[in-house]
Amino acid sequence: MDSQQTSLDSGQFLGFIRRRALLVLLCVGLVGVAAYGYSKQKTKMYTATAALTFNTSQLDEQIAGLSASNNVTPLAEQASNLELVKLGDMAAKTARLLGHGLTEEEVSESVSASAKGESSIIAVSATSASPTLAAAIANTYSREYVKEQESSNREFFKSALALVKGQLARLSPAQRFGTDGLELVDRDQTLALLAELHYGSVKLAQEASAPSSPSSPRNKRNAILGAVLGLFLGLGIALLIERFDHRLRKSDDLETIYGLPMLGVVPKSAALSRSARRSGPNGIALPAAEAEAFSLIRAHLRFYNIDRDLRTVVIASPAPGDGKSTVARHLAEAAARLGSRVLLLEVDLRHPTLAQQLGLEYAPGLAGVLVGDLSMDEAIQPVVLAASPGEGITGRTLDVLTAGAVLPPNPGELLESRAMDTLLTRAKSTYDLVVIDTPPLNAVSDAFPLLTKVDGVVIVGWVGHSRRDAAEQLQQVLAISGAPLLGVIANGSKPSDLGSYAKPDSRKLSSGVTADGSSSSSSSSSSSSSSELAPTTKT
Repeated sequence: MDSQQTSLDSGQFLGFIRRRALLVLLCVGLVGVAAYGYSKQKTKMYTATAALTFNTSQLDEQIAGLSASNNVTPLAEQASNLELVKLGDMAAKTARLLGHGLTEEEVSESVSASAKGESSIIAVSATSASPTLAAAIANTYSREYVKEQESSNREFFKSALALVKGQLARLSPAQRFGTDGLELVDRDQTLALLAELHYGSVKLAQEASAPSSPSSPRNKRNAILGAVLGLFLGLGIALLIERFDHRLRKSDDLETIYGLPMLGVVPKSAALSRSARRSGPNGIALPAAEAEAFSLIRAHLRFYNIDRDLRTVVIASPAPGDGKSTVARHLAEAAARLGSRVLLLEVDLRHPTLAQQLGLEYAPGLAGVLVGDLSMDEAIQPVVLAASPGEGITGRTLDVLTAGAVLPPNPGELLESRAMDTLLTRAKSTYDLVVIDTPPLNAVSDAFPLLTKVDGVVIVGWVGHSRRDAAEQLQQVLAISGAPLLGVIANGSKPSDLGSYAKPDSRKLSSGVTADGSSSSSSSSSSSSSSELAPTTKT
């Protein structure tokens, strides 16, 4: 279970990255370019570094007769040396010696000191817009600090020398030639020599040289940092959009939510959009790719006839705008072109569309049949279908029963009436296939009584448009309805999604189905048998 969950999470993450890749890349590019442009506008600054080395042997304390501090750690002594470099009036002296309009504050801000590892070396760095001035500041500051330390050491040795001379003066002649006296004499001579030699505990180990390249701004580094920042910004924005975007993003989402097999994928097509607005009974047939998508759905439905008589099929969707009416219409046309007797039945008595799409009369219609104004045969209107691309067969017809011109005030009661049961029984005995276009199931309850009276129910969802929460709501209702659910159809999919559904999934379809849908599709596309979904035609 853990490995399956990990795989699912990885797949969801990769899907999220694919969906939002353009947004993330746009943020990476924009922020990276902005960072690079901002960096290019900044003044170039140069950093020069001098090195100071400190004497850690504590020789001066030993010479002065003081006990050495053995409990001082190297890191503590290093920290002390860093503070000593920053203290004092070195900045003021440097500004006064160099001139160039420098102030003590400017020198202090430009100079920094840092330790190198745990060594006794302290790096003194100076930053300026001029590489020559940066080197001059670092060197002058370091030299002045060395002079300051030498002067301090001289005063230290002079004080120690005066102390030793006082001790010698208090000794008797006999004591001067004793062990303590001779030791004081040696110390007196050493201190006098060190005071003259300008002994210091710090030396200038390396002078700073004028740098050849600027230390800032680092255009390449700033651009990379900007791109990284843009990456996180893009991912954050994408996650926010994903959090509040409840649309179905891929065809597999429909299978996952409803727990049903994928019967077909309808591509997002301008031809299908035009067909939904077309007026006229003799329209132009769909292009080959779109027509094949509906032929494949029809072929998949044929597998259900192996163990049951599938004649009445409801095409439903959770919400308006999912394209169920377009799917129902073209599925019925695909079956009729194969020579089957097909009835396209519109039971959406609130917002009918088929009459306008097919250029038919709005009346008579289903509403008139259900209230007893006319018979089913009188209300049905035949539509002559144009031949599909590559087919020479013409004159195929599709029978259509539209909703009607006068919409009733009680559509739910009419669809649940005995008259509707009688109509379905009559249609089932007359036609090889009855395709029923219903109102949105989440919007109104009119069509729910029909779900248990038909042979199969197909759910349509529009990828990138249908809402996940609407699909989940419908799934919960259908799960307890007892409706004969057949599968789902993904409408508005990308053309790249079509290849994955070239064959039906034998693991998901009903028992006895084999995964040879492609051959069945091709053979059924060229067949002119009068039996589309049922083995015989009832009259």
